Amino acid sequence: MDDIQVLVCDDSALMRNLISRMIDSIDGMHTVGTAMNGRFCLQKIPVLNPDVIVLDIEMPEMNGVQFLEARKKQGINVPVIILSSVATKGAAVTMQCLELGASDFITKPSGSVSSSISSVGSDLIECVASYGCRYARSKGKQVQTVDHFMQQAKLKEVESLSAKEGLLNKKPATATVKPHTTDKPVLSPTLFSSSSKKEPAVIKPLRDPGAIDIVAIGISTGGPNALREMFAKIDPKFSRPILVVQHMPAGFTKEFAASLDRICPLKVKEAEDMDLIHPGQIYIAPGDFHIKVEKSTLCNVIRLSKEDLRNGHRPSADVLFESVAKIYQNKALGVIMTGMGRDGAAQLAEMRKQGAWTLGQDEKTSIVYGMPKVAFELGGVQKQVPLERMAEEINSLVRAHANG
Repeated sequence: MDDIQVLVCDDSALMRNLISRMIDSIDGMHTVGTAMNGRFCLQKIPVLNPDVIVLDIEMPEMNGVQFLEARKKQGINVPVIILSSVATKGAAVTMQCLELGASDFITKPSGSVSSSISSVGSDLIECVASYGCRYARSKGKQVQTVDHFMQQAKLKEVESLSAKEGLLNKKPATATVKPHTTDKPVLSPTLFSSSSKKEPAVIKPLRDPGAIDIVAIGISTGGPNALREMFAKIDPKFSRPILVVQHMPAGFTKEFAASLDRICPLKVKEAEDMDLIHPGQIYIAPGDFHIKVEKSTLCNVIRLSKEDLRNGHRPSADVLFESVAKIYQNKALGVIMTGMGRDGAAQLAEMRKQGAWTLGQDEKTSIVYGMPKVAFELGGVQKQVPLERMAEEINSLVRAHANG
């Protein structure tokens, strides 16, 4: 098996060291090199041939934005993950990076760098694995599955939490400790989701599919660029509302909606509590809030809530799909797209049971075939569609079933 090779670009020597150590602790990926700014990073790409780049934004001589501009101009397609404290303060800069071709972003935590950067370790490994696997395979490499990497990341997360809470058993000073033959973790095959494929369950809908009055979309890892591609192709005459759950931190979704609004023929906005659900408008769930639909006499409305996390997320696609299944039953279209885990899968199956139309992104075009895979296995996906055809499929379904 080949390793995923990572190039780390950060002006802080401490950060370069800490990030590299996190990456190198995972079996199947390693840091192939580091750079202190964008200029050096550009010079090292053709020499080191990385599969993914971890990039800071605020750097001397050539910052992250300037690097992405140069990368685009030079036709470099190595995926880039933004890891920056600037991302926390400036959502607009982060969205600019995505518009320039960055694949995803992670915000550096505040506080002492050495004590807090490990808190985003699992997110970093998820992104490196997701984008690095896809790029490496496109170059003919044989690399491990994303699940292989995430299993290790989750184990480390549990170990770190246990250590902080004093739950790890400490050996007595006189105990004989058997020397390790390797520093790689021993993996439990049941900790993380299996990569094996299952035959989809069969769901018998309670009623035939009807008119499509609303479209609900759940999406996660790989979502920002997937939504950009899809919404740029949406029909300008699209006559139904679209509600979207994109897993994204609080403080970013308003700017994300604005960035989508600039390229989409429909109006895109961050959803607000008690928003009237208007046809031909796209509503993005705000970070850290669940989004639901609620029946109203004149016009159905959006409700936001701070209820507990569902499937580890808030907003959760399951929460949105659950409310759509209840209110709209067979008069809806549910779409589940690229993402880690299983959020949205169970309630997309419930939408299907109620008679709704359902689509899932296919494995080939998903950055992570997690959420759509589980939904497919649960019988919740009528048809799997590649990303490049998803807008066309949604357009045609709504046109064909706008009036039942």
